[in-house]
Parts: sequence; structure tokens; C-alpha cells
Amino acid sequence: MKRSEIIDLLKSESEQDEVLIQGWVRTRRDSKAFFFMEINDGSSLKNLQAVVGEDVKGFQDDLKEISTGASVSIKGRLVASQGKGQDWEIQATEVDIIGLADDTFPLQKKRHSLEFLREISHLRPRTNLFGAVFRVRSRLSYAIHRFFQERNFFYVHTPIITASDCEGAGDLFRVTTLDVHEPPRSEDGLVDFAQDFFSQSTYLTVSGQLEGEAFATSLGKIYTFGPTFRAENSNTSRHANEFWMVEPEMAFCDLQSDMDLAEEFVKTVIQSIMQECEDDLNLFFQFVDKGLEDRLNFVLSRPFQRITYTEAVEILLSSGRDFEYPVEWGANLQSEHERFLTEEHFKCPLTVYDYPKDIKPFYMRLNDDEKTVAAMDVLVPGIGEIVGGSQREERLGVLTENMKKHGIDEIDYAWYADLRRYGTVPHSGFGLGFERLLMFVTGVSNIRDVIPFARTPGSV
Repeated sequence: MKRSEIIDLLKSESEQDEVLIQGWVRTRRDSKAFFFMEINDGSSLKNLQAVVGEDVKGFQDDLKEISTGASVSIKGRLVASQGKGQDWEIQATEVDIIGLADDTFPLQKKRHSLEFLREISHLRPRTNLFGAVFRVRSRLSYAIHRFFQERNFFYVHTPIITASDCEGAGDLFRVTTLDVHEPPRSEDGLVDFAQDFFSQSTYLTVSGQLEGEAFATSLGKIYTFGPTFRAENSNTSRHANEFWMVEPEMAFCDLQSDMDLAEEFVKTVIQSIMQECEDDLNLFFQFVDKGLEDRLNFVLSRPFQRITYTEAVEILLSSGRDFEYPVEWGANLQSEHERFLTEEHFKCPLTVYDYPKDIKPFYMRLNDDEKTVAAMDVLVPGIGEIVGGSQREERLGVLTENMKKHGIDEIDYAWYADLRRYGTVPHSGFGLGFERLLMFVTGVSNIRDVIPFARTPGSV
């Protein structure tokens, strides 16, 4: 007999004579002649109640062993429920124990702290909160692919192992097969990476952007969606060392069009989640962030505010606010600055553009003022930066000069310069932190709680 998923049975329009469900016991309540079990199979936030009477085989012996956390298989009749808050229940005719859970099972019927649940990341998806988080994560991934595929973008897989440091920050995880205790050394005493597996220093990627540009200048419009890594020793609620990035790149595209796409993208995928994940979102609205629903609707209902970096600095300086990090033109905007702008001043998502050239990577297009570059960040309330992008420098001479100023080896990046040498075109793109978008959609405030198995400093 084919197993039915609980999400489908809960939508049934009529009773069914025989159904089969398999899942995990969330709760059990006993009476003299029968007992109730709440069963969840992961397909839905909601459970399905099974009523097991004394006529069911094993009622007096084996079935007494079933407790919270056990996995079971139940056959029975789907009937209208007499209980409150549920339309359907199963009157069991057959119950089989698949796997028992002993009394050490840590997810009993009580509220558990997020800190405790992070310690049992292999079990926390069985809770209501984390089941909802990871169902939304799955649907959000699908919505992202659908957005780009419907707009004729090509999906490109860029390397995870790379010799490029796209951001120039130096916070990279090294990939090596050399003996860490006795590595080969060159004449100057340094580790000789020429003897390594790839005959040079290699790392886990921080971005697929540079390789994405190669395909955008061939296929026109592409996007990458994959894991990225930063060896950044940061223990904040917004940073992780392994996370996923969405990175579209578009030929024949300037900064204005780049900002337009970023705004359309954020709005479209949020709209998709609000339409397709109603039950899970209601949990977040009620128990995680009571202002979340209004905030999401607000994002969908208005254009994003757009200001230059210079205007942002002027607003911050005139705010009278005593920020932890001083505000000055030429310095990076910190999280506290971003959140002030989005949550207090504009009270809506904000796109900041035209940043000082000295705080941005070598590949961003130099503006005519020769002080700023055509870069942009999308900031959202509660999170801060969620999208970072730019128009890329398409002029070979300017790019070469930028590489020299940033200490970029022209030989290593000769292939990147070739994209300008042979049929260069204006092109733009951005990167979106997938987990930060998920945090915004769910109201979950710690990035560790939207990643299945979070990788953070000191923790694997």
C-alpha cells in the first residue's frame, strides 16, 4: 500500500476508507480503552492525530512501548475529527513500530532554548520551529531558481576550489594535500606550494563572481547558486564560515539595471514564499517575530529607497546618534549604521550606491569623479546588508591600473583581463547571501538557526 503524506491528507475533501501514514510520534495521550498519537512526517507543520483502540493488535503489550520520538507506521480510516483545531484524524486499524525512542530522547513536549537545540542539530529539524525553517529554506531555493529560469538566465556551476581571492580580503580556507607536519620548503624556507596537488596555493571559494563574468560575457545572463567559504573569525549572529550565495551576472547591463534586478528579485521570492508557505510563515508570525508579517508586506508594497553612499553618510552624521563605530566618509558602513538607516530613518529596504573606491574590490567600475565606484548594497530592516553588487570595470586600461593598485598579480588574472581584451561590454552583477535572505523571510535572528549544520569558529 502506498504511503500518504500528512500534508495531502490534511487537505482531503472527503473521508477515505484506508490510508497509510508513516512518521514520528510528537505526543501520546492514554485512556483506558484507546490512546491518541500526534504523528508528523515532516511534510507539514501540522500533525495528524491517530486514534488507537483496544481492538488494534498489540494494544495491550507492544504498543505500550511507543513514546515521543518513536517512528511508526499506521493504517486506518481517515475520518472527520471530533476534536478542536483539526479537520481529520485516523482511526487506526493497524499500528507497526518502526523504531522506538527511549526516555533519553531530548525533544519532549516542552519549550527548548535555541542554544540547547544548536547542540543537537541532528535532531532539531523534528521541532516545529526548525521543521518550518528548513521547509521554507527548500521552497526559497526553488523560488530563486524559478526566478532566474523564467527570465532566461543560465545556471552555471563555478569552482569551489580556486586560486582566486575575489574579494581581496584574504580570509580564505586553504586546500592542500601537503604534509602539515613536514611540508616541502623552497630555498627561502617558505612552504613550497609548487609541490602541492594543484602546483600552487588553492583555497575554498569566497565567490563565483569572476568565473561567472566569463560566462556572462559569453551567454549573456547567468547565475550561480552554491556554497562559499570565509575564514573569518567572527562570532556574530550574522556570520558563518560556510554559507550559500546567489550571484547573477549580466552582459550589457549598467548599475541602474543591476539595482532594478536586485529589487525585483528580493520582492519576487518573498512573494513566492508568502504564497507557498502559509502555515510555516504563520508560526514565525506568531512565535518568532510578531512584526514580521507587516514588514514583509511593507517590502512588497513599496519601491526600495535609493541613496548614494555620500547621502547615507550625511544622514548618519546629522542623526545625533552616538554610534559605536564612528561615521566618516571613506569608511565602511557598519551593521549599526545600516540598521539605523533601514529601521529608524527610512523604515524600509534601502539601496545605497556609489561607494568610495578605496573600500571596494579591484573589479568595480570607476565612476567619472574618480573617487567612487559603481557599487551598490541592498539593506533590509533587521538584517542589514542582504545584497552587494556592482557594475564591473569593462575598460582594460582602467582594470589593469586597478589591479596594480590592489597588488593583484596580472599573470594569475590574465584570463580575467582577456574578457576585456576580446569584445568587452558593460556588465554587472550582485551577490545575495541566501541565509541572510532566509533570516529576513522567517524573522529568525541568528544565522546558525537557518543553516542545517552551521560552520562557525571553533565548531564543526
